[in-house]
Amino acid sequence: MTVRVRPIVILLVEDDPGDELMTLEAFADNTHASTVHVVRDGEQALNFLFRRGEYSRAPRPDLVLLDLNLPKYDGRQVLARIRADEDLADLPVIILTTSSAEDDIISSYRLFANAYVTKPVDLDHFTDAINQIDTFFTRTVRLPSHT
Repeated sequence: MTVRVRPIVILLVEDDPGDELMTLEAFADNTHASTVHVVRDGEQALNFLFRRGEYSRAPRPDLVLLDLNLPKYDGRQVLARIRADEDLADLPVIILTTSSAEDDIISSYRLFANAYVTKPVDLDHFTDAINQIDTFFTRTVRLPSHT
């Protein structure tokens, strides 16, 4: 049986340039041809998702990779706004953060994050984590169609 690979649109919400670069390089190494859009703070994330201002023509992402510790609005606030909106509530959101604090994990799941991934410090492990996320969402799961 051949598994159908569907490229997806990913919104990466990341304020650390080094983590952004590592994430983009990890996605570039994959053959799934997913498109990654990057915003660097919570306000930009909400503008992208709600298609406001410079993001008025932004595509609806299939997946959001959301850091917790962001300027303007933190990841928890962004996640709460996503889940409160009827049009975005079903959007898969993975928390991708350096925090391994139990309070952050619990609060993220209480806000209905789909998964919580602590960023590995080691580059190879970080790349492997991103590859697993990409493979899972392009080859394994069925995502809602928002045409």
